[in-house]
Amino acid sequence: MNYSLQRKLIIFSFLFIPLALLGVFMLLPTFKLFQLSLTDWDGYSKSFQYIGLDNFKTIFLDSGDVWLSLRNNGYYFIGHLAAIPFEIAVASMLCGAVIGSRFFKSIVFMPYIINGVAVALAFSFFFSPSGGFNAILDALHLSSLKQDWLGDYRVINFTLVFVSLWRYCGQHVVFFIAGIMSIPKEYYEAAEIDGANKFQMFRHITVPGIKTIIELVLFLNVRGVLAAFEIPFLMTNGGPGYESSTFVVYTVKEAFQFSHVGLASALGIMLMFITVVVYILQKKIIRISG
Repeated sequence: MNYSLQRKLIIFSFLFIPLALLGVFMLLPTFKLFQLSLTDWDGYSKSFQYIGLDNFKTIFLDSGDVWLSLRNNGYYFIGHLAAIPFEIAVASMLCGAVIGSRFFKSIVFMPYIINGVAVALAFSFFFSPSGGFNAILDALHLSSLKQDWLGDYRVINFTLVFVSLWRYCGQHVVFFIAGIMSIPKEYYEAAEIDGANKFQMFRHITVPGIKTIIELVLFLNVRGVLAAFEIPFLMTNGGPGYESSTFVVYTVKEAFQFSHVGLASALGIMLMFITVVVYILQKKIIRISG
């Protein structure tokens, strides 16, 4: 056996298991998802009928609740997008000479590692009519601001977005801290010698230096926002009606509550398509603005 053939066999041996796992756990389910999206399967019958693109027609023509759910995802996207400058500012402060910065660097990540179910249940009580938030408003003599934070359709999505920000902003801050610490200190020293102030250094050194991290966080925002599930599902179950439902909550309900697995599969295809399109548009916008 010559060296070239032996090398190819070794490479193939190392790649076979991960490629096989990729096919079994990703490619095969994706193919099955496409297949089921063309059927009327209810999830438990032994047989199903192919109905072509009827499920997609239902999504686009007959289901306003889908678009309402997708609109609610938009609240999460706008909230997390608006939080990025704040996250970068916090990361910059923690990378500076701040008393207790090591402690805060550790504690800022804590909300993300807490179990999502525990977070949802804790905030469900906190924002209940007799919960902690309304009690705080009473203590501050702001009782006129009290709301049914998880029952009033006018404020419910803002409440859920706040919980999502509380949980995930710390993760993004940690990413930005890593990016800022990778910027050579010589850049800041040279800028300081040239008379640049803190804001100018932040704008012209810090932000360009973490551009890759910003792109990563934007991608995580798109993926995470479109997949938002546990917070709205556990805190409100998408209610009242579909006022706080997200795309994934709606999909899960169609699949397991109403036994419309074929329609839910079509929604899954739509979710993949939206994620890819938004990511491509985001990359193009960043490239043009850069």
